[in-house]
Amino acid sequence: MSKVYEKTSSDTLYQAVIALKDVDECRRFFQDLCTVSELKAMEQRMEVAMLLDEGLIYSDILQRTGASSATISRVNRCLHYGADGYQTVIPRLKEREQ
Repeated sequence: MSKVYEKTSSDTLYQAVIALKDVDECRRFFQDLCTVSELKAMEQRMEVAMLLDEGLIYSDILQRTGASSATISRVNRCLHYGADGYQTVIPRLKEREQ
C-alpha cells in the first residue's frame, strides 16, 4: 500500500524535472541543483533499487555498489512500503533496456 502525499505549496521542482527533454538536460539540471555527494547518493539508491528488484541479496548489493546496509534497507522499505516511485520507474527503465 502506497502513501499518497499531498501537493506541496510549490511543485516547481517536480514540474522542472518533467519539463526536461533528455538525459543530457536532466544530468545538467541535477548537476546545477545538487552537490556531488547528493548526486552520488541518489545514483547509488537507484542502482540499489534496480538490484533489489532483480532479486539480489544485501551482501551482493553491498559488494557491487558500496552502499551501506542502512541505505539498502531504506531503499528496500521504499520499494515495498513507499509512495510507489521506484515501482513506477523501474518497469519503465527495464522496458527501455529491451
